[in-house]
Amino acid sequence: MCRTAPATALFALVTLAACVVPAGPAAATAMPPNPYAGPDGTWNMHGDAGASDTTPFEGPGADPWPAQAVPLPGVCPTILSGSDGMVQALCTEYLDRAPSLYLLDPTTLLPVARRHLSAGSLLGGVYAYVDDRSRLVTVDGSGSLLWLAHSKSLLGWSIDVEREVPVNLPDGDAVTTVGPGYDANVWFATARGRAGYVTPDGDVVTAGLGAGDEKVANSISSAPSGVAVTTDHATYLLRADEDGDGVRTVWRQAYDRGTARKPGQLSHGSGSTPTFFGERTGADLVVITDNASPRENLLVYRARDGQEVCRLPILTDESSGTENSPVAWGSSVYIASTYGYPYPAQATEDAGESVPAEADFAGGMERIDVDEESGTCRSVWRNEVPSAAVPRLSRAEDVLYTVSRHADGLNWRLARIDPADGEILSETFLGLGPLANTLQMVGTILPDGTLLQGTLAGLVAVRR
Repeated sequence: MCRTAPATALFALVTLAACVVPAGPAAATAMPPNPYAGPDGTWNMHGDAGASDTTPFEGPGADPWPAQAVPLPGVCPTILSGSDGMVQALCTEYLDRAPSLYLLDPTTLLPVARRHLSAGSLLGGVYAYVDDRSRLVTVDGSGSLLWLAHSKSLLGWSIDVEREVPVNLPDGDAVTTVGPGYDANVWFATARGRAGYVTPDGDVVTAGLGAGDEKVANSISSAPSGVAVTTDHATYLLRADEDGDGVRTVWRQAYDRGTARKPGQLSHGSGSTPTFFGERTGADLVVITDNASPRENLLVYRARDGQEVCRLPILTDESSGTENSPVAWGSSVYIASTYGYPYPAQATEDAGESVPAEADFAGGMERIDVDEESGTCRSVWRNEVPSAAVPRLSRAEDVLYTVSRHADGLNWRLARIDPADGEILSETFLGLGPLANTLQMVGTILPDGTLLQGTLAGLVAVRR
């Protein structure tokens, strides 16, 4: 293959690759980009507003350069980039377990600036995003939403708090996730089952979800129709009311949360970020997985009214459990098992003991196709890939990227998977030993094809 020096490319539209089977990436319509967010593919953990876990960019391909380790003193689950091309890695540091934002040069991947934040909840700061001005929007331990802007002067790069809005919550609660709505508000959800938004003028609006005993342990997503939140009991579609001073529940759908947390999951309930997808508008449907036992179900709802379209038991009795968000594009959904995955931190607060207490990491992935008209879900394939990262679908390449875990965590490889049949197309060595652990974190693909994957020791880069 032809290799060129790494460079930061301009964000642009790409021509989608042809599909091997109907309703693959080329057959889908993309949801309109969120005007208050950065470029789709790189502005949040799950790629876009709908949390599709897809990208419009080609990945590093079958014959990339050898993987480049980027050591940082923390675990880096959130690696993002805005319209200016600078890489922003939000990492939880070893010493105080507080998040730090590292600004990385996109060519060398060396840190050029760092901003340390105060420690909060386990998930506080993980579900951040980059806005339309390339600012990182996150939350710190004080409970304030922060807009972190970076700039360069004669003294070098710096990261500064450009805006700060306190979110006053009851003791014991904390913001776990933030994201931009299509309504110009910045939406958030909290560990104790609250949701709300910050208006452009800085007003804060909050509301409780359910009966007061629900928790939010995953990210939120948005579409022109509203903001989707999945608690450990139910999925909601929310909107700001017409006066802009309240939260309106458009619909709520409860699900089977099971009797306990499963091994390889961090909370007692769904491990999913609710994901918008669909062939007509890219946001016709919402998909999650529940926590039923022994097999979890894929649940698909109609976005406009919450009506259930279909449900299907996923994976196998031995592997049916996932902490990962579904990958969804067109009419296809891809699920990766995390059942038994050995996380260093086993659960969020008050998640309870897992049942069983321990299990071997099962691995395995599955593709399900959804027919909204007939109201059916159909399993297309299952494989046994030991996926150790949230898969990312390159729509330009028509390839699923994930990390495969081998030899009980001694060997880690970047795996390219054919979405048509689930077969492994190629694997690239990433690292050896526990510090190369990717902890089911998601990789980000930059416009130039560089894939950045968080690890226990910072991140690793794979380039074309």
